[in-house]
Amino acid sequence: MKHVIALDVGGTVMKAALLAPDGEALHQERRATVRPDGDGSDAVVEGILGFAEHLRDEGLRRFGEAPLAAGVTVPGTIDEQRGVALFSANLGWRDVPMRRLLSERLALAGGDAVALGHDVRAGALAEGRLGAGQGVDRFLFVALGTGIAGGYGIDGRIESGAHGQSGEIGHVVVRPGGPRCGCGQRGCLETLASAGAVGRAWAEASGRPGDAAADAADCARAVEAGDPRALAVWQEAVDALADGIVMAHTLLDPATVILGGGLAEAGDTLFTPLRAAVLERLTFQVPPALVPAMLKDTAGCLGAGLLAWDLLESRAE
Repeated sequence: MKHVIALDVGGTVMKAALLAPDGEALHQERRATVRPDGDGSDAVVEGILGFAEHLRDEGLRRFGEAPLAAGVTVPGTIDEQRGVALFSANLGWRDVPMRRLLSERLALAGGDAVALGHDVRAGALAEGRLGAGQGVDRFLFVALGTGIAGGYGIDGRIESGAHGQSGEIGHVVVRPGGPRCGCGQRGCLETLASAGAVGRAWAEASGRPGDAAADAADCARAVEAGDPRALAVWQEAVDALADGIVMAHTLLDPATVILGGGLAEAGDTLFTPLRAAVLERLTFQVPPALVPAMLKDTAGCLGAGLLAWDLLESRAE
């Protein structure tokens, strides 16, 4: 059976699949991501290469033929054209020629049949083709996790930007002079409306700083119970998120905004006040549909496989 390798590298977990042409996951696996050691990122990269090699062998064992290609997604900044992972503070690497290393290790019949993509943009691609964005010609996907990132879908593809940095909605400034962000700015959206930011604010407001249990999900439950401290934290995040969405909507005019990641798991607790807040801020703009993502934490992996199939299709043209 024809298939490709799909591998989504996260900061703590790698999610993988062997993907059929129609997007069906024929086989799925997960492994912990090797953490950077004192000597740098070599162990991390070797862990990725070894997992990819295992998946190639699994395809041979299960289907009697090697994968046709591989799609791998990573966090941080990448150069998709050159296949280089430029920087990831979480994984401790800089300027890793990931596509070349994977091509050499996998030795697939197609030669350099490896696609390297950004994890969130690949998740946006999967949501567009297989999830909440099906049939939508223009959509904005926003992942509300530890940080915030996104991807802009146009006619079945994701716009990467001139330098591979499109979709970084988490780093638009919505509160000038606000909290310091890891990017160096102050008041970035992700410092106020990410799941990580909500968790930190709730831990402080509830008098439990440093308590891992005082996370965004715990805050959402407290909101549902009517806790005024939680309501204040939640409203601050909703207001900031609405400002960011309206800013992006004014520039890009998507038909649909798809929200995924941990904070979106709160369901109506998030979407009901957020839809109202967005509508309050719009003037001349046509309101976008605001919907939850469908693919949950499999989006990045599925997107990696779709990148591999797209690579094969482009070479066949």
